[in-house]
Amino acid sequence: MSYNVIRAADAGASSLSKDFISDIQEHLKTDGWVLLRGFDMDMAKFSAVTAQLCKTITFDPARENTEKNTQKVDAGLGPIGLHIENGNTPVCPDIVAFYSTKAAFEGSQTTICDGRRMFEAFTAPQKARWSQHMTVKRTLPEELWKRYLANEHPAISEPEEVTMEHVLQFKASIPDQDFTLNDDGSLEYRLKVAPVRSSALSNGQAFANAILGPSHNYEPPVYTLEDGSDISADEIAQLRDIAETCTVEINWQDGDVAVIDNTRVMHGRRAIKDPDRRLFIGMGRVH
Repeated sequence: MSYNVIRAADAGASSLSKDFISDIQEHLKTDGWVLLRGFDMDMAKFSAVTAQLCKTITFDPARENTEKNTQKVDAGLGPIGLHIENGNTPVCPDIVAFYSTKAAFEGSQTTICDGRRMFEAFTAPQKARWSQHMTVKRTLPEELWKRYLANEHPAISEPEEVTMEHVLQFKASIPDQDFTLNDDGSLEYRLKVAPVRSSALSNGQAFANAILGPSHNYEPPVYTLEDGSDISADEIAQLRDIAETCTVEINWQDGDVAVIDNTRVMHGRRAIKDPDRRLFIGMGRVH
């Protein structure tokens, strides 16, 4: 497969210079993603790359934190369907970066699907159907939703600080979301999202969402389109078939970093055959 690659030998830079970051940003605008290969990378530098690309950092509350801006990727051994990261949350990151400190000997390739190409491959009825909004409904345990809110609310930093006032403030700050707090402390949230969205980095319409993705650490969501219809298993299978025609694979090497426009490009994973691999994630918003 052909990659969008910045190689250290070609870039002529091993430091995190402004030109290096600008080169990454240009690839994100034109291609939607880029692979960095052969650079002198470590966790601190990967964290710094994430910080330079993103003005605010976003975390997944179900993941283990590592450096200041990064988390460990751990989602079992099975294949992972295509999705945008945190695509079913109120604050969806614009940029997602992955760092492979130890690549698998076999399997576990990351799949990359350009949602813009996928949308262009749709028929006219498919474009119309998926251009409407849909509602995501899911219940989160108290520990997870409080960790998420502590990261996203500017006035607090720890889950223990969360009060109902913070919940209501967060709800008011982001439209099209609602919630029900249950007696056991869990929270059912309902969020309106766009299956087809405009890229935060390059405009253009892309099928970029989490419909085909996993629920490894969460309860599976319920999706309902704006016209009231549900999404059938046949539709999911049809979408997967189209997506496969727009998908490439990253065969990881030690030290590789992949940077993705999370508002345009979906990612997933083939099944892990060699569990002795280590992958880390950093993500955030550009505005």
